[in-house]
Amino acid sequence: MKENVFFWAGFILFIFIMLALDLFVFHKKDTVVKVKEALLWSGFWIAIALIFNVGVYFYIGKQEAFDFFTAYLLEKSLSVDNLFVFLMIFSFFNIKSEYQHKILFWGIIGALLMRALFIFAGVAIIEQFAWVMYVFGAFLIYSGIHLLFENEDKEGFDPNKNVVIKLFKKIMPVTDDMTSHRFFIKKNSVVYATPFFIALLMIEISDVIFAVDSIPAVLSVSKDIFIVFTSNIFAILGLRSLYFALNGIMDYFSHLKYALAFILSFIGIKMCVNELSIDFGYNMHISNFASLAVIVLALTISILTSTVAKKRAQKL
Repeated sequence: MKENVFFWAGFILFIFIMLALDLFVFHKKDTVVKVKEALLWSGFWIAIALIFNVGVYFYIGKQEAFDFFTAYLLEKSLSVDNLFVFLMIFSFFNIKSEYQHKILFWGIIGALLMRALFIFAGVAIIEQFAWVMYVFGAFLIYSGIHLLFENEDKEGFDPNKNVVIKLFKKIMPVTDDMTSHRFFIKKNSVVYATPFFIALLMIEISDVIFAVDSIPAVLSVSKDIFIVFTSNIFAILGLRSLYFALNGIMDYFSHLKYALAFILSFIGIKMCVNELSIDFGYNMHISNFASLAVIVLALTISILTSTVAKKRAQKL
């Protein structure tokens, strides 16, 4: 690994500073995040990621920079699917737009911690047991096929049926009172969790489920912890602004799941094929350049077909 403690310290310090500025300066009041503002923030986070990528190129290496960009784009594309889950959660709990940013902010904090745990554990397991790559690959192929035939029953979406939510309600009382936008309120000396906290808990649960797919996929690009971690974090940091930017045009991503299913399956096949090449000396390695091309092509086709489908539906 070419990265030293100064790279890690500098990156983590930067993340803390940006999160502090976000919460205590730019979004210290509960306000509706407008599309224009969200687009500007999305552009900002993408620009910062690309600038960081340039830094990786000059200070770490050309290959690492390419791996970072591929991993970032892969994580970013897979994370878009999570935005639909956010939308369903906020709709179910009737969370007003002005309070959604706060919930997503703390959801991102939890996601950062969980991603760090998943990434470090994943790399450590692969270093000890190389055959796990076959398991990850097979799992991604299964996830892609499952996503392709998954029944999107938005009407049947009910977080209250979630096992974690049920367990939490046994531990702590939950109120339906939404007069306060805080996560916890006190009534008659009893502390209650509010629907805002349950929505936050659901977002954390959805990210854990999402990470089970995305982390193995990113590890197919690179096993360098610094590259995998930083690309993941940059993709997640821009997730909130991306949600508000795309909130009004989700219909233009109606075919996204087909692209994601194909990408997951392709990455799974890549992991298995590349591991076979290493174990048996076969000359059939699938490069990260091929992965990047597949990701871009699949996303482009899904957006174009979704746009066409949307326009046809509007004419009917």
